[in-house]
Amino acid sequence: MYNVLAVVSAYLIGSLSFAVIVSKAYGMNDPRTYGSGNPGATNVLRSGKKKAAALTLLGDAFKGFAAVWLVRWMETEINLTMTTIGACAVAVLVGHMWPIFFRFKGGKGVATALGALLALSWPTGLVCAIVWLVVAFGFKVSSLAAIAAALISPIAAYFFMPYPSWIWATTVIAVLVLYRHKSNIINLLSGKESKIGDKAS
Repeated sequence: MYNVLAVVSAYLIGSLSFAVIVSKAYGMNDPRTYGSGNPGATNVLRSGKKKAAALTLLGDAFKGFAAVWLVRWMETEINLTMTTIGACAVAVLVGHMWPIFFRFKGGKGVATALGALLALSWPTGLVCAIVWLVVAFGFKVSSLAAIAAALISPIAAYFFMPYPSWIWATTVIAVLVLYRHKSNIINLLSGKESKIGDKAS
């Protein structure tokens, strides 16, 4: 029962969409109504509100980290399995992508995935963060950076994560992030993908 509750709790934490919450707090338009329509930090940045975008990024990353860190902290107290901890990392991302509190219309999960990976294995998360930063600063395309980080994450997990279930969880996370970026992949291939800092139309 505790294992099930842990996964459900991680999903509910993930369902807190900070792009929508922060935008509402700042009196801004719902990020699902402009730009790419994605409730994430990159789209909030298109509004021109850098502070709101930064808070969105930090909030989404923190909830991913917190959901996994909490179950790791309570692991011995309530006899959680390593598989459950990996499932919680996936669940918090699923909550972000399909949030029950926001009619299942969520973001693409890059920051939340990074937070969850950092809590599972900080070296794995660090590798993904470095790849994201290098590609983002080199090409100025957030989606390309996210795709590159997602592709490298299972490889990094193989070397740094201690449990097979966590490696599989990382692989599922990578697949979900890539799935949510399918339209971006099409735009990248056609040369139509927007760059970081582009204003919303």
